[in-house]
Amino acid sequence: MIRRAAVTVRGIVQGVGFRPYLHRLAAAHGLCGWVRNTAFGVELELEGEPTRLDAFLHTLQTAPPPLAVMEQVEVAYLPAPAGYRGFVIRESAPGAHNTLVSPDIGLCPDCLRELRDPRDRRYRYPFVNCTNCGPRYTITRTVPYDRANTSMARFALCPACLAEYAAIENRRYHAQPDCCPACGPTLQFCGADGVPLPGDPIARAQALLRRGGILAVKGLGGFHLACRADCAAPARTLRRRKHRDEKPFALMVPDLAAARALCVVSPAAQALLESARRPIVLCPKRDPAAFPALSDTHALGLLLPYTPLHVLLFDPLPGAPETPAFPALVMTSANRADCPVVTDNAEALTALAGIADGFLLHDRAIVARCDDSRVAVSPR
Repeated sequence: MIRRAAVTVRGIVQGVGFRPYLHRLAAAHGLCGWVRNTAFGVELELEGEPTRLDAFLHTLQTAPPPLAVMEQVEVAYLPAPAGYRGFVIRESAPGAHNTLVSPDIGLCPDCLRELRDPRDRRYRYPFVNCTNCGPRYTITRTVPYDRANTSMARFALCPACLAEYAAIENRRYHAQPDCCPACGPTLQFCGADGVPLPGDPIARAQALLRRGGILAVKGLGGFHLACRADCAAPARTLRRRKHRDEKPFALMVPDLAAARALCVVSPAAQALLESARRPIVLCPKRDPAAFPALSDTHALGLLLPYTPLHVLLFDPLPGAPETPAFPALVMTSANRADCPVVTDNAEALTALAGIADGFLLHDRAIVARCDDSRVAVSPR
């Protein structure tokens, strides 16, 4: 006997690899049908043997994708099979916009390995991402969450990326922000006057930071202002230019070992630092008197690199000694006093003139402004 069911799922189920997950799950249980994004979440139809349907629904509700948040699952059994052959991801359905899109997700271990592998076609590519990581909310113009509804729409997938996008066994299967150096966003370094400069943008950015300069960096939800944290002069210069006399600066460190060298990192703080959301986490200083130019309190706000661009700022250049380029960088929101975070390239060149000594820009538009989250772990 073949049974047919209609399933609707509401919650954070767009931008988390939910449709690829359902496709693989249906294949694992020998079910046929289809799935699509809708304005309220995800809907699908399945048909197959009742025991296989029950096993599919049990797995869906007990082991969903790790980044998904399912708020409601509705199942309705339909009167007759439709005779589906195989399982497909259908074009998204239009409708009123009342669903949730995943927040941006920190760089995953697989993409980090590709970023650092000289044999990989995405070696040192600042926008590497996959179904499990990368921009989501900040590039979304409207829902359903499809590439055409994001700021990635202008970047047509090259044949190699298109093949990944269409391959169910690939972790980039239906990854909407998928791209590579042949088809995706590009990086550019501009001097203080806004004029683009030739050469490797990362090398130029590192050289500016090494000289004690202030760098404006275009991130996921806005710009950061960055400078060296291992000497006080750059931070004092940044405070003077930004008119930020007392408020503490956040500190980005290359890895957990660097975080522990500066602060006491509890297991709870470590879990937060390494989580997919990558917030700023307040941690007690090992030396309460350290970093007076950054924070006059007993704690520092630490965060780990959460985009490939951030990772590249710390990674040594090819041929350089294999140690981080910097032990830590100030990474603070790029805005003038009492103004929102800057998101647009042209806006940054104007608003941050006189503050930044150089600009690390890219051509992927930021649709939704979003600042870094801040978390404090309460002692028990």
